[in-house]
Amino acid sequence: MSHIPLTPESKLPALGTTIFTRMSALAQQHQAINLSQGFPDFDGPRYLQERLAHHVAAGANQYAPMTGVQALREAIADKTEALYGHRPDANSDVTVTAGATEALYAAITALVRPGDEVICFDPSYDSYAPAVALSGGVLKRIALTPPHFRVDWAPFAALLSDHTRLVILNTPHNPSATVWRNADFAALWAAIAEREIYVLSDEVYEHICFADEGHASVLAHPQLRERAIAVSSFGKTYHMTGWKVGYCVAPAALSAELRKVHQYLTFSVNTPAQLALADMLRAEPAHYLELPDFYRARRDRFIQALGDSRFNILPCEGTYFLLADYSAISSQDDVSFCEWLTTEAGVAAIPLSVFCDAPFPHKLIRLCFAKQEATLLAAAERLARL
Repeated sequence: MSHIPLTPESKLPALGTTIFTRMSALAQQHQAINLSQGFPDFDGPRYLQERLAHHVAAGANQYAPMTGVQALREAIADKTEALYGHRPDANSDVTVTAGATEALYAAITALVRPGDEVICFDPSYDSYAPAVALSGGVLKRIALTPPHFRVDWAPFAALLSDHTRLVILNTPHNPSATVWRNADFAALWAAIAEREIYVLSDEVYEHICFADEGHASVLAHPQLRERAIAVSSFGKTYHMTGWKVGYCVAPAALSAELRKVHQYLTFSVNTPAQLALADMLRAEPAHYLELPDFYRARRDRFIQALGDSRFNILPCEGTYFLLADYSAISSQDDVSFCEWLTTEAGVAAIPLSVFCDAPFPHKLIRLCFAKQEATLLAAAERLARL
C-alpha cells in the first residue's frame, strides 16, 4: 500500500505570510531602510536591562504565576489608577500575557462563539480577523475614511444586531495614527448600553498619544469598563518589542474567562522580564509620562525632513507611524508602490490596503518613525528624490 501524505484542510485558507514579514525580507534583500515593520532601531532603558540581568542572576528563572507575578500586577493596578481614575483589582482584574497579540487572541477566543458577530473598524490591525475566524465568529467591518478616519456612529448603530457580541477598537490607531476622544467612548456606550455587547480595546500605543487632552481609555469610562477588556504592551512603551510582554485589564468575570484561554495558550510569561518591568514601573514612571514628547520630536523632525518631498503627510495624533499620500508620485496601487519603493528608492513602507477587507482606493503608505534620527533623515533624503 502506497503512503498518502495527509494535508490538513486550512482553517485560514486565505492567509499567507504577513505583509510585515514580506516587506522586511524585501528590505533586507535590497538593503533598503526599513520603515515598514513597527519596531525601534534603538534599545530600551538601561535600568530595565540591568534589572532583567539582576533577576536572572538572582534565580528568578522558573514559572511565574499563570496570571503574572504579583509585583507587576500591583504596579499595573497603581499605574491604571493614576492615569485613568480606576483601580483594577490586581488579583482578579489584571493578567500578564505574552505580548499584546496573545492578549487579543485570548480575549477574542474567550468571548466569541460560533455565529457571533464582531465589529471592527478598517483599516484594522491584522491579528483581529484570524482570531475571530478561528472562533467561528463573523467579522463586520466599518470603513473609516482618510484623512481623519473618524467613526460615523449612525452606520455603526445600524450594523448592530441581536447577534453582535463584541466591538474591537484600537486607539491610538494603527495604522491611521488617529486617536479616539472621550466623546467616541460616550457614543459607543450610547449605542450598545441596552445590548449584551462586550468591548475589546486595543490600547498598546496608550503612551504614544499626541492629542492635547491625552489618551482616552476605555478604562476611564465607568460603564464601558465593566464590560471591556483593555490591552496594553510593554514592548511599545519601553522599546523592547522582542520581550513580548503585554497585559489585559478587565472585570473579574471577563478576566476569569480570558485566563482559561491564556492558561492553555502560554500558561505564563517569562519571570525575570516581569520582575524587571515591575521595578521599572516603580522606579522610573517618568519614562512613560515623557514618551509622547520623545516620539513627538521624532515625528516632527521626520515631517520636517519630508517637507521638500512630493508626499502629502496626513495628521498624526498617536502611535509611531506616519501616513503619506503618494498620489503625486505614482498611479500604482499601494502594494505595487511599496514594492517599487523598496527595490528602487531604498525605503520600505507598508501599504494601507492590507489592513482592509474591502477595496481601499486611497494611495497611502505607512512609515514607522520609531527610529534613530540618522535613520529617519537618510530615509527622508531618499524619499525627497522621488
